[in-house]
Amino acid sequence: MKRVLVRATNWIGDAVMSLPALRALREANPGAHIAILAKPWVGDLYGREPFCDELIPYEAASGARDLGSKLRAARGLRGLEFDTAILLQNAFEAALVVWMARIPRRIGYNRDGRGLLLTHPVPVPKPGEIPRHERYYYLELLRRAGLIPKLPQVDAIRLEGARDARHGGIELLRKAGLGDFVIGVSPGAAYGAAKRWLPDRFAAAAAGISSRTGASAAVFGSAAERPLCEQVAVALRNSGVKVGNFAGETTLAQFIAMAAACRVLLTNDSGAMHIASALGTPTVTVFGATDDAATGPTGPLARVVREPVDCSPCLLRECPIDHRCMTRVDAARVARTALELLK
Repeated sequence: MKRVLVRATNWIGDAVMSLPALRALREANPGAHIAILAKPWVGDLYGREPFCDELIPYEAASGARDLGSKLRAARGLRGLEFDTAILLQNAFEAALVVWMARIPRRIGYNRDGRGLLLTHPVPVPKPGEIPRHERYYYLELLRRAGLIPKLPQVDAIRLEGARDARHGGIELLRKAGLGDFVIGVSPGAAYGAAKRWLPDRFAAAAAGISSRTGASAAVFGSAAERPLCEQVAVALRNSGVKVGNFAGETTLAQFIAMAAACRVLLTNDSGAMHIASALGTPTVTVFGATDDAATGPTGPLARVVREPVDCSPCLLRECPIDHRCMTRVDAARVARTALELLK
């Protein structure tokens, strides 16, 4: 392979969990030109990573919509003369675009009815065939396609640009008046409310840490999560904590930098969790509806707090009963876990 196009996943958490596969692809093909085709909201994740030679934005709407943009994207790719396309994204659309781009070798999992569009349709792993964590799902695609010789053991997912990001994040937090000792709080989660711990408990946990350390707080989230994040920020201000609400105000690159500079980050199972743990930032995550064995953070500075209940993990977007997996986790427990990491 000389010129390789990798279609990235659309969700930040999935993108982080695919990083070991991209690193393994680079190690197996040190002389290849590797371009990442990614949605704008995940593109900044790859900017500092050494496996990425080129970042190509993909702005077409998902699914059957916006066929014109898909055709334009395919024509643009056709002129770049890629010899191989590797699809980390599972959708039919991903295969259609690289087929229309006439890339001769097209590799991806055989799912979503796209097998005929792939030159190398790879069987999807069955339960129990590979380790449960999702990082191995992407690595196994490369192994089954013959692009790496075996499934490697990956103890921790890492963003290699963490050190450079941290320097920039320190400056951003200083300019915001938060100083050098900052607790990050990310109370949202894109998949649904069932994944979200209570906002007042996020605030109480961060306030408890601040009372012991003198830390300020930075609250992160999307523009849609701004009211939720402001609820946390107001509670922290009322507790006497200096706080900045950055929800909807940062690019992904700025969030990565600021998360790298935080001393600890409190979060749900979310893209923010995956980024923080991959940066090596001490990370405390409250899990309930989802399965930390499959999608949890990695590395020695990541901690999961969960209350075992019979209905968890349910993988539902909304809790149909009393949200007991989250309401039974108190703020003091999360604060203690974070303070232990800070030692």
